[in-house]
Amino acid sequence: MVDDGAATGTLGKAIATLSLVCEAEAPLRFTDILERSGQPRGTLHRQLTHLVAEGLLDIGRDQLYAPGLRLLSLAASAWSRNEMRRLAEPHLQALNALTGETVHLGVLRGAEIVYLDKVEGRQAIRMYSQIGRASPVYCTGIGKVALSVLAAQARAVLLERLDLRRFTQNTHTDLAALVREIEEIAQNGYGFDREEHEDGIHCVAAPIVSPDASLAGGVSVTAPSFRVAMAQMADWAPAVRDAGRAVSRDIAVRMSPRPAWG
Repeated sequence: MVDDGAATGTLGKAIATLSLVCEAEAPLRFTDILERSGQPRGTLHRQLTHLVAEGLLDIGRDQLYAPGLRLLSLAASAWSRNEMRRLAEPHLQALNALTGETVHLGVLRGAEIVYLDKVEGRQAIRMYSQIGRASPVYCTGIGKVALSVLAAQARAVLLERLDLRRFTQNTHTDLAALVREIEEIAQNGYGFDREEHEDGIHCVAAPIVSPDASLAGGVSVTAPSFRVAMAQMADWAPAVRDAGRAVSRDIAVRMSPRPAWG
């Protein structure tokens, strides 16, 4: 009989190894992975062999491990079938048409925001952002609005775990100040990233939340500060808030039980 706990542990370790290689800035040697993973040599060798055999990792002639091409097909499938992305798409397009700037959709995963979709701005200078990338929750517009719709206890637990690393001179490094801003966002229904994650980039964002709070995220309009002033961001805030509420409503309708007929 298979020990479910052991199987879960084995799978979890394999996923951790896969994530380690995928999140590295450059391909890794076996010794690099061994040092960073802290796993036994034999166990790690078996994991890597299986991951390569399944196409999830590639190993070149130089014996360097890198993400495998199969991940692309899996990612494409996950993206195309994501229900939140499909429901949000028309609202993202409408915001893009209104503002002409880049619109993002993101969802809360742990202490990060993962970007599910992006509609490029119509300007010559565009945002460097990628679907699937993750950003810290505490210094991004979508991150802060997602925090604003969490239950108080869940939010407190998450905030306690944060390492408030400074990215720019505007990054929150004081937890109390961050909490005050999140409370203000909860009242207004929208919030701002005031060049807190990247210098020269700011946004206005609004929350998206499912009825059972199992899903929290947001939608944002992002632009370079040299082209779009904060006053303009504030003018767009009601439209962004309405978009977030519309997506939340669509999610609620999708999640509601259908009546039984007959």
